[in-house]
Amino acid sequence: MTTTTAPPIVRRYFELASAPDSEAHLALFADDALVEDEGREHAGIAAIRAWRAEVPPVRYEITDVEPAGEGLVVTCTITGDFPGSPFAGLGFHFERFDEDRVGVLRIRP
Repeated sequence: MTTTTAPPIVRRYFELASAPDSEAHLALFADDALVEDEGREHAGIAAIRAWRAEVPPVRYEITDVEPAGEGLVVTCTITGDFPGSPFAGLGFHFERFDEDRVGVLRIRP
């Protein structure tokens, strides 16, 4: 599977993740969404907003998109102002999503 065959919600996630308008990015998440990043879970929009505020601006280069169970794993190289940049092989596990909202996203190497 290529990035062009990734569902539109997944493509929008990466398009908006680097954009300065964080509200547009947050609007992609369901009200009860769960994001796991660096071993910490962030449940609900308020917690996801707080998590995003701590994440340094990065650029995403999608290197692979593969089905995984009932979800999808998008592998990226991320580049930004953080120790270890660029970081290759970061997996974005979209476990619950539909055409409009992301319900569960787990970010893991």
